[in-house]
Amino acid sequence: MSAQAQMRALLDQLMGTARDGDETRQRVKFTDERVCKSHLLNCCPHDILSGTRMDLGECTKIHDLALRADYEIASKERDLFFELDAVDHLESFIADCDRRTELAKKRLAETQEEISAEVAAKAEKVHELNEEIGKLLAKAEQLGAEGNVDEAQKVLQEVEKVRSRKKDAEEEYRNSMPASSFQQQKLRVCEVCSAYLGLHDNDRRLADHFGGKLHLGFIQIREKLDQLKKTVVDKQEKRNQERLKRREEREKEERMKKRTRSRSREHRRSRSRDRRRRRSRSTSRERRRSRSRSRDRRRRHRSRSRSRSRGHRHSHEQSSKHKSSRDREHSSRDKSRERDRRDGMNGRSDHRRGDDRDMGDL
Repeated sequence: MSAQAQMRALLDQLMGTARDGDETRQRVKFTDERVCKSHLLNCCPHDILSGTRMDLGECTKIHDLALRADYEIASKERDLFFELDAVDHLESFIADCDRRTELAKKRLAETQEEISAEVAAKAEKVHELNEEIGKLLAKAEQLGAEGNVDEAQKVLQEVEKVRSRKKDAEEEYRNSMPASSFQQQKLRVCEVCSAYLGLHDNDRRLADHFGGKLHLGFIQIREKLDQLKKTVVDKQEKRNQERLKRREEREKEERMKKRTRSRSREHRRSRSRDRRRRRSRSTSRERRRSRSRSRDRRRRHRSRSRSRSRGHRHSHEQSSKHKSSRDREHSSRDKSRERDRRDGMNGRSDHRRGDDRDMGDL
């Protein structure tokens, strides 16, 4: 990679896809299914094991440092749970490696001579010491490259101690094996990267293996897998706690709502009861008022009827008195007329008699 490409990749990693306004790159988001989620979390085996004897080639999904920068920025604001996809990817890869390790162990068991359990345990002890020496040498080289000379010297002192223990273990193993069998190279499969290790490998060979990119890459992948599993468990627990908290809050809100509803219902019921009471009181008042009014009306009606009856009686009596007076007057008039008539008739008769008398006298 040229210096310009390295600078471009560094800018992409720091600033993301929108660093220079390139719209074509912004069309693919980090949430797209075509983007490798393991690459976003910096644990894709295609990147880690590149250049080793187990180079997997290019990944079938998109790898872009700018998308990783976008993801890192977005993951600070919210949980995207891309760790689940990465865990599935790494688990499938580690499962394939473990299957290859078991197959390699079966091949060694078929090709190498069978030994007793005691001799196998001693050989296993030698292998473990070789592995420890290789790890310590690789650590010392790393510390020396970083400039920690004192720490590297301490690690080398530990290496010398482990070498003396290895020498004793090899002596025990040599005494338990025939001379012809001891000269044969006893191989062992590395549990981490499934590579073959020899029982009589020198320190340089062991340091190259345990400090090599392949072995360290598998260690990084396995450690990253454990870390991601722990992160997923923590996030799931946190998410479950948040769900429980939200559920408790919802239940609390529902209880508060029920209480407020019950209180409002009681308040409405009390108000309705008060209204009914007021209405009943008003209706009773109205009834009493209407009753009093009706009583007053009846009383007035009775008084009026009484006054009317009294007036009618008085008028009837007056009319009867007037009628009787008129009748008396009429009767007196009739009587006077009868008298006058009688008197007239008597006068006429007297006059006639006088005339007759006169005529008689004449």
